[in-house]
Amino acid sequence: MKAVLNGTVLAESDATVVVEGNHYFPLESVNLELFTPTDHSTHCPWKGDSSYYDITVNGETKSNAAWYYPAPKEKAAEIKDHVAFYGVVTVS
Repeated sequence: MKAVLNGTVLAESDATVVVEGNHYFPLESVNLELFTPTDHSTHCPWKGDSSYYDITVNGETKSNAAWYYPAPKEKAAEIKDHVAFYGVVTVS
């Protein structure tokens, strides 16, 4: 699987984890040089609290376009150290 924004590969892996239709990419497969942590967070009753990244490619920033669960709940343990992307990023 590849995650692409504006023609730039953000992440690529054969070992994504699919949860609720979203591909979570292993952290080591993500080009973190393009990511900036934000203060945004959300809560999922069964996954826990998520944190977000802005993604900047070719001078264009997409706010809170990627998320991860730093300490997922036990039922979502498989997505620890994984990153997922919103629809502004093409995942295929």
